[in-house]
Amino acid sequence: MSTILITGAGRGLGHELARQYAADGWRVIGTVRDAKAKLPAEVERQVADVTDPKQVAALGKSLRGVPLDVLFCNAGVIGKRGMELGSFDYDSWQEVLRVNVLGAAAVAEALLDNVLAGERKVIAMMSSRLGSIAESSGMTLPYATSKAALNMLVKGLAAQLASRSVIVVALSPGWVRTDMGGASAPLAPQTSVANLRSVIAGLEQRDSGKFLSHDGSPIPW
Repeated sequence: MSTILITGAGRGLGHELARQYAADGWRVIGTVRDAKAKLPAEVERQVADVTDPKQVAALGKSLRGVPLDVLFCNAGVIGKRGMELGSFDYDSWQEVLRVNVLGAAAVAEALLDNVLAGERKVIAMMSSRLGSIAESSGMTLPYATSKAALNMLVKGLAAQLASRSVIVVALSPGWVRTDMGGASAPLAPQTSVANLRSVIAGLEQRDSGKFLSHDGSPIPW
């Protein structure tokens, strides 16, 4: 049985990822910050705030010896909305960076041995097209800068782990109808996640370090 760990599995795309992988017969481990958060049936619960080093370390200890075919660093926040030049909320911005970048780095570091013990050896990180520097419109700067930094983390980890056959990718789910994406988004969570799963299933070593859309197409850095 293949095994995946998904951070931020209690809501949005993380919840749908957990649901679909579990329905497909995978062993699914989902992390949540709140022990009362709802998870899909058959998903194993792990309580861990990715911004808390002690909780991330405890997660690593509790999963010692558990091979992970896929580690999906999905946990993320958008931060305070509507921030523009002249009205930046730096406390909110720092929180976005702590969750979206440092949290992903901490989880990847804590669970690297688990990934190395897995058959697939994939680390997927939930990015966003807003993190593309080439396509930047200047909108949603705190979130966009966090995803640009996450993309750099992906490139760096891919380089560091190439000799160990680990595939590290940044994935954009598209504009999805979630609490973060809003009701007017064109993609249903079920569609986005099905597409992301297809991309992950088709990954090869040569794809490590890439920034890919949910449809598999490359996104410019």
